Amino acid sequence: MVFSFKRFIVYFLTLALLSACQSSTRTEKKIQKDTAATEIEGSLVFNNVTLNQADEKGSPLWQVKAKKATYIKDKKIANIEQPTGDLFQDGKLVLRVSADSGEVHEDGEKVLLKGHIIATDTRNGAVLNGDELEWFPKQDLLWVRNNLKGSHPQLQATGNEGRYFTRQEQLELQGKVAAIAKDPDLQMKTEHLIWQIKDKKLIGDKRMQMERYKDKIVTDRVESDLSEYNLTTKIAILKQNIQLTSIDPPLLIASNSAIWDVKGQTVLSDQPVKIIHQKEQVVITGNQGRVDLVRRVANLTGGVQGVGSRNQSQLYATQMRWDIPTQNIDASGNVIYKQLNPPLNVTGATAKGKLQDQSIVVNSGAGSRVVTEIIP
Repeated sequence: MVFSFKRFIVYFLTLALLSACQSSTRTEKKIQKDTAATEIEGSLVFNNVTLNQADEKGSPLWQVKAKKATYIKDKKIANIEQPTGDLFQDGKLVLRVSADSGEVHEDGEKVLLKGHIIATDTRNGAVLNGDELEWFPKQDLLWVRNNLKGSHPQLQATGNEGRYFTRQEQLELQGKVAAIAKDPDLQMKTEHLIWQIKDKKLIGDKRMQMERYKDKIVTDRVESDLSEYNLTTKIAILKQNIQLTSIDPPLLIASNSAIWDVKGQTVLSDQPVKIIHQKEQVVITGNQGRVDLVRRVANLTGGVQGVGSRNQSQLYATQMRWDIPTQNIDASGNVIYKQLNPPLNVTGATAKGKLQDQSIVVNSGAGSRVVTEIIP
């Protein structure tokens, strides 16, 4: 049997009126025979029924098949068992859904499904699972609650609940959100995540932790207040209170703006950046910087300062190149070197050496001299 939801209600009222008259007319017998429906205490029960709803133009909004449908007059709700359905947008199929049970509310303007939810977007292949689903056809909105899981070849994501905007093909996950992207393996944790499935992007507007894995071992860990990750290019754009921790080399990178190439393992910052070697206790800061974690080289420009925390030696320059494994520094432009023991100030054009053992050699440029100040 196939009914539009509005006809389903009219159908119920027709049977109710016929029953109220307590007559056994040919019309009543024909309706009951054709529908195989049973009227029980103000409810009408249909077996193996198909319900559908269309918009004002006659385009389909949804169609649901159910093993059993029970329309409750007082609540104006149709309870359905073992439903499977199709959800449409602009007359085109966008989602296929199934569940253990469900309800059709408010003249068909809301469909509620419960238990073992499976919703598949036929356009992009994304699959949503959960314990409860609400479909609002006029709002192009699917709301999945309790144990939400979203699956796609590029991403696996979970959360307490989520809203799927079918027109934008966008899933907003909320509450204990965790997501795992592939190639390279990247795990994200936050409280709110926007997944733009069509555009293949993730947007975090809450503080997020991101961990890069190789062979199931964490290689890098990043935290930031705002983030955007491109699932195609594997590049993360990070903003505000950024902390990137590299395991090997053992670095901590802090800034308020950075571009993290997760696959290429580089970090680029166009704002003041601080790099700390946690083992050697050397700190380098600059107005801009780029760190190559594969080649293990950092390049900083603009007001660069290097500090050896153990001996408080300091090196200032316009730009520096820091070879992280050897700790060698190449500095150039308005170089100033200071140390406390013995107390010494040196200025020049370039400098080379290591801060942690105070083996810095300062050189003059063309037409200039190295100036050394020995502090008594």
